[in-house]
Amino acid sequence: EEEPDDPASLKPRPPVVTILGHVDHGKTSLLDAIRKTRVAAGEAGGITQHIGAYQVERDGQKITFIDTPGHAAFTAMRARGAQVTDIAVLVVAADDGVMPQTVEAINHAKAAGVPIIVAINKIDLPAANPDRVKQQLTEYGIVVEEYGGDTVCVPVSAATGQGIGDLLEAINLVAEISELKANPNRPASAVVIEAELDPHRGPIATVLVQRGTLRQGDAVVVGETSGKVRAMLDDTGKRVKEAGPSTPVVILGLEDVPEAGDRLRVVADEKVARQIVEERKRQREAQEQTQHARVNLDTLFNEISAGKLKELIIILKTDVRGTAEAIKGALERLSTPEVKLKIIHAATGPVTDNDVMLAEASNGIIIGFNTRVEPGAKKRAEAVGVEIRTYNIIYQLLEDIEKALQGMLEPVYKTVVDGHAEVRAVFKSSRVGQIAGCYVTDGVVRRGSLARVLRGKEEVWKGRCEGLKRFQDDVREVQTGYECGIVISGFDKFQVGDVIEFYHEERVS
Repeated sequence: EEEPDDPASLKPRPPVVTILGHVDHGKTSLLDAIRKTRVAAGEAGGITQHIGAYQVERDGQKITFIDTPGHAAFTAMRARGAQVTDIAVLVVAADDGVMPQTVEAINHAKAAGVPIIVAINKIDLPAANPDRVKQQLTEYGIVVEEYGGDTVCVPVSAATGQGIGDLLEAINLVAEISELKANPNRPASAVVIEAELDPHRGPIATVLVQRGTLRQGDAVVVGETSGKVRAMLDDTGKRVKEAGPSTPVVILGLEDVPEAGDRLRVVADEKVARQIVEERKRQREAQEQTQHARVNLDTLFNEISAGKLKELIIILKTDVRGTAEAIKGALERLSTPEVKLKIIHAATGPVTDNDVMLAEASNGIIIGFNTRVEPGAKKRAEAVGVEIRTYNIIYQLLEDIEKALQGMLEPVYKTVVDGHAEVRAVFKSSRVGQIAGCYVTDGVVRRGSLARVLRGKEEVWKGRCEGLKRFQDDVREVQTGYECGIVISGFDKFQVGDVIEFYHEERVS
């Protein structure tokens, strides 16, 4: 684990932005339009290569864009523990409106807990209807400022360049409110955006520096590989000597190709780096021997009892939209003040690989109703330990979840009094301390039972009955009307006239 930074060492850093949305709504063309603002500004080098991440500048403020192949990759990185994005830009086509993939993107962004900016693209088309898009978005909890919400919405055209400057300004505004900071003066940690084996340069990785400053010559550990940063290239292909927080760079010098989402850490030297990699490999092999410890309905009760879980996260897939809404409403009504049931994605269609990745990243379960599970999704779910439950009868689905939630509630107990004994004499014992000579006035007293010592109306001690004797014999219980000797754990200040109340706790819910 990394040492936390002293707040005084933190400096403002550029925001890291991911563009999400439906595949045909112009994500790529929007990214190209944003990149063109940089070339138009006469920047040397321009767009020389695609590296999966790049920076632009607006009003002297840098913005880093991550070019992921889609929200699936975005969530796959989260599933690996890499939270790289500060702001999600949701692209929706003005003519097409909200599509199933748009909804998926919204839910993936919400699950990541990042602010969303809506970019309504293709507003130059005759069929463009931005108002309809804004209306549709409200159905999915995205309420734009114009409608009294807090989501920034910018109309753009990637084709003509209209609104691109406004979008960059909106990003800077949201970033300013978020007060994004990092400490540049420490050994760097970064995350891998993408990596490949280059036939001429060997393993290369695009990394995003998150803390500290990465320098040429640094020894690094990246996931299960290591190396020395032999060279660094910025997003224009120019060689650089160092890269600070929120800066994307391509690094050369790794021994192997890492995976997207792997974390990079700078260490003392290459020998230390190799030792860490060996240890990580050993740990992974040991982990693979044990089952994935993920949430599932059967273990929910134990998870809650151990205080590990107060929220059940669900991805819901159904056959038709009306059913999805009905089940979602019924499930949400099962929530209680103590336990929240959170449906982070509800959609129609089969359970897909994307659903499993979202469940993996959010530690949730998947529920399918009258729908199938794609073979790839089933295989992935088994590999990563995500639970998929399918139903075709609604009440069975609700009953299962309700039972799981019952286990999530803090148990409520009531006190049941078993009997009373009056202290009539006090004896000393070298072996057990004080023994109270008692008479059982009502009920039954048992060895091992919970007990409290009452003096008048005041409770003077609470403990457990450690010893119970009739004459010289140890006994398990004594009924009303009999005399006995009682030892209470941790108490040796009995007085004649004290009353010992015996009781047990009974669970009521």
